[in-house]
Amino acid sequence: MMPMKIVHYTDVPAENPGGETRGVTVRWVVSEQDGAPNYYMRVFEIAPGGYSPRHSHSWEHEIFILSGEGEMVSEDGNAVVGPGTAVFIPGGESHQIRNGGEQLLRFICTIPSTGT
Repeated sequence: MMPMKIVHYTDVPAENPGGETRGVTVRWVVSEQDGAPNYYMRVFEIAPGGYSPRHSHSWEHEIFILSGEGEMVSEDGNAVVGPGTAVFIPGGESHQIRNGGEQLLRFICTIPSTGT
């Protein structure tokens, strides 16, 4: 059994998630390397004018906006999000996150361990 992990998110290296992104970094703060068998936690940052790719996949996402303002793009339209907003994206739904604001958009995103 792995020991409990306690880490400040900035102590985890920021990575480029790849794909059709602009100004996006991800930090895998809890992952398989930590012994997490079911869910992984990531902290994303999107610079002003940046965005994730428009994509879909079979697994769900849970997102919690920490700071900044952004726009969730979905099949049903767009929605503005800001600090304190929680978002559930079901598996199979096309989605994208954009930062149209002037501040860094930072959010937590959890995925099942099967979603990598």
